[in-house]
Amino acid sequence: MNSRLNFFILCFFLSPLSSNTHADKGIPKALAAKGEVLFEDDFERSDLGGWKVIIPGFKVKDGVLVGTQDRDNHGAVGRVYVPMSDLVMSFRFRLAGSPTFNVVFDDKNFKGSHAGHIARVAISMKQIRLGDDKEGIMRNDIFEMKRDPARKAAAEKLLEGRGETIKCELESNRWYEMQIEIVGDEMRVVLDGEAIGFLKSPGLAHSTKESVHFTVNGTATQFDEVKIWRAEPAN
Repeated sequence: MNSRLNFFILCFFLSPLSSNTHADKGIPKALAAKGEVLFEDDFERSDLGGWKVIIPGFKVKDGVLVGTQDRDNHGAVGRVYVPMSDLVMSFRFRLAGSPTFNVVFDDKNFKGSHAGHIARVAISMKQIRLGDDKEGIMRNDIFEMKRDPARKAAAEKLLEGRGETIKCELESNRWYEMQIEIVGDEMRVVLDGEAIGFLKSPGLAHSTKESVHFTVNGTATQFDEVKIWRAEPAN
């Protein structure tokens, strides 16, 4: 992926297609309870373990996973393969010089979207965006339309309802805890115990998410205490 295209994708995911304030979010209660543990990692070691570095660079240092962008044309990508469908994922993160990172759920066997992207949460200092990649910006036809100025307006129409943006004020070098719930066609995001975002969009219901990865732009984002559960019906 060239640098121009990477910049385009980053700008889209950080653009305010829609937004909520914390006082008026219309977010439902928990979508799921935590069931069987599918994956957990506290990084208390020196090697990457099951994490695969798709685009440099990631490393484990001082008990945390560190992502640092080593290429000019794409953020660093560190992936772990965990077959899942409905899920709850939690992790701690710290923006230690990075302006943004993404959490992306993929199905490499699905050919209808760019790189098999299904869903994502894009985190930056000023906003957090929930996105349906399968039926949104990464859907193959929309992906191509967005790159064509003559079809950009038509693409924007197709993207209505495929993302939700929440304004926020995150601090550098501070640890936060995030939880992501995906159940059927719904996604809910919790930050430090507060429900901040909700999206209902058809692509989220894709039955197979075979991996999840972090994409890090800039100097460094640190991650710790990553855990994924199979979603069970909420009480």
